[in-house]
Amino acid sequence: MTLEELARFDGREGRPAYVAISGTIYDFTASPLWEEGLHQRQHQAGADLTEPLKSAPHVRALIERFPVVGQLEEPPPKKKRWGLF
Repeated sequence: MTLEELARFDGREGRPAYVAISGTIYDFTASPLWEEGLHQRQHQAGADLTEPLKSAPHVRALIERFPVVGQLEEPPPKKKRWGLF
């Protein structure tokens, strides 16, 4: 799943709440702590939260309780442009 596709799963208006962490996409929809896709008024579902969650008090075992729904795809490398521009 790309970041663009992941953004569609923001947990709002009945949509699932998916979050990418270290390349793995988890479904947090069933968690009451992710109502409407928002966690602790800080983290919105539908995003890669790898960096913000590095400093969170969560343990890996807690996150891994949630279903895995996919892997985050790396964006293709940018093409080098040759010439003066």
